[in-house]
Amino acid sequence: MLLQDILYSQGFGTRRVCLGLIQQGLVALRANVGSPPVVCTDPARELDAEGLLLRVQGVDWPYRRLAYLMMHKPAGTECSQRPGAYPSIYSLLPAPLRGRPTKGSVNGVQAVGRLDQDTTGLILLTDDGSFIHRMSSPRRAVPKTYAVTTRHPVDARQIRQLLEGVVLDDDPAPVRAAACELWDERCLDLTLTQGKYHQVKRMIAAVGNRVEALHRWRIGSLTLPTDVPPGQWRWLSDEERALAQEEQVRQDRVGGMAD
Repeated sequence: MLLQDILYSQGFGTRRVCLGLIQQGLVALRANVGSPPVVCTDPARELDAEGLLLRVQGVDWPYRRLAYLMMHKPAGTECSQRPGAYPSIYSLLPAPLRGRPTKGSVNGVQAVGRLDQDTTGLILLTDDGSFIHRMSSPRRAVPKTYAVTTRHPVDARQIRQLLEGVVLDDDPAPVRAAACELWDERCLDLTLTQGKYHQVKRMIAAVGNRVEALHRWRIGSLTLPTDVPPGQWRWLSDEERALAQEEQVRQDRVGGMAD
């Protein structure tokens, strides 16, 4: 793969911009993490992209054919490319991740689902359209677990109602929690396999309570690590990607049985 094409695929700009970066000596290559960077000014140099370590304008960057990452979404941010009253979570990402070319009309990584502006926690982002579809499709029913803080104490009746199903105002069919675990009188873990608008808040309201704080800490088999603080992101590890793929296969089987 040509060096110019590698830079373009990683989101460092148009092919013309990537050509300029290389010709200006702003791109270096590293054989491994411990080796010194070697400047390369030949845009037509053929390279094996897999495992390649780049240094572009002084910043180290690993080649990724597809990008998979997790973010700890902070409160007061929107999961939108065109935010309204609050900053976008995409502003927390470096420019190359926002500029990666894709087959769709919007470049860069995209969030797998959304969280409300005041909700914190785990967000997955990728430029793999198949991954997005499988992890967010209602037919796959990928479980998502939220830590919910309520205004009033939660009682056994409310827990029972959440598990048996509550009716929301836009859908006559009951909406059920897949799991509900109370670990303090005003704090519970709620697991859902659907993704309706403001679903957690509306379910809690339907049983006579109110959400004061909401934090998503698990999607499928992936949990938000304690070493990723609010507003920070990191690449998914190979193990985490394997867990996500196992989740997709498991939900494919569930969906197949449902069909």
